[in-house]
Amino acid sequence: MSGKLYLVGTPIGNLGDISPRVARTLEETDFIAAEDTRVTLKILNHLGIKKPLVSYYEHNRAESGEKIISRILGGETCVLVSDAGMPAISDPGQDLVRLCAENGIEVVAVPGPCAAVCAIALSGLETGRFTFEGFLSTARKSRFEHLEELKTEKRTMIFYEAPHKLRATLSDMVQYFGGDRKVAICREMTKLHEEVLRFTLRQAVEYYEAVPPKGEFVLVIEGLKEEEKISISPEQGAEMVLEMYSSGTPLKSAAKEVAAKTGLKRNELYDLALKMKD
Repeated sequence: MSGKLYLVGTPIGNLGDISPRVARTLEETDFIAAEDTRVTLKILNHLGIKKPLVSYYEHNRAESGEKIISRILGGETCVLVSDAGMPAISDPGQDLVRLCAENGIEVVAVPGPCAAVCAIALSGLETGRFTFEGFLSTARKSRFEHLEELKTEKRTMIFYEAPHKLRATLSDMVQYFGGDRKVAICREMTKLHEEVLRFTLRQAVEYYEAVPPKGEFVLVIEGLKEEEKISISPEQGAEMVLEMYSSGTPLKSAAKEVAAKTGLKRNELYDLALKMKD
């Protein structure tokens, strides 16, 4: 008989957030697959539990994943944990869950803390609809394409960010979302130096120019509001299109962007701009 895979949420900072069910599942499993075995060992030591640990992370997930699946099919139970929060969320654990589904292995979730959900709850922004965007790519092209896709996103957006990239990320967000967009910056949640700062994006850039970013961050960004659309004539809109075109934006892309900002028709803006350009 095959075993099971348990997805076990671990604390995002405070070890007091370990639930009795999490502790019991760690105690009863045959082995644990961990993103960083050293981090998981601290949790096990805190609970007084000794279990075999195997490494499962981004760069060994193919090889390690097959071995884990083989052991589960052999009848063992496995707990999957990440360094913090729920595994398989913005995490290579999603591949292990997929392998389990392909092999008919039961997967059980044992809920725990999630930084994204905690952050949006603390943000003071709209929580009815939101989109989790994870980490922005470090590659400029992919990073800018990602932000470009989100320029007209109406839902609240959640991002993870590391301290050494925070300033650049905030500056890029001002460029794509505008400086007046609201943001809640949640730092070191559940830890000793936890704080939630609420700014506009422009204010956030100014703040972190003066204050060096420290710790792990979750950014909660306000979605595009309907009232942000600019009320202008088609001719003025076409002039905006041409201004963007003169800065290197393709005419069709510029027309699409101005249409999103103003509510004017994209085709009308494109045709008008084309005539004015000629």
